Amino acid sequence: MDKSELWNENIIMVMEFRKKLGKRIKQIRENKHLSREDVAFACNFSGSYMGMIERAEYDFKISKLYKIAKALDVDITELLK
Repeated sequence: MDKSELWNENIIMVMEFRKKLGKRIKQIRENKHLSREDVAFACNFSGSYMGMIERAEYDFKISKLYKIAKALDVDITELLK
């Protein structure tokens, strides 16, 4: 496998992880009957930014993931399952 193939494979893995994470965040949020705006407000995000996270359109830092976990009242590990 050459460097470009490895690079492409890594990009795909990261994108798949972001999609799964976004779906998990949305699933937990909906199970708790919270709107996207409720969670966004608690995190000091905009509703559109929160939507971008759930749809895996934005790569974000772990500190933001911590804020989301706190707003959802779950341990951060729950988001990573």
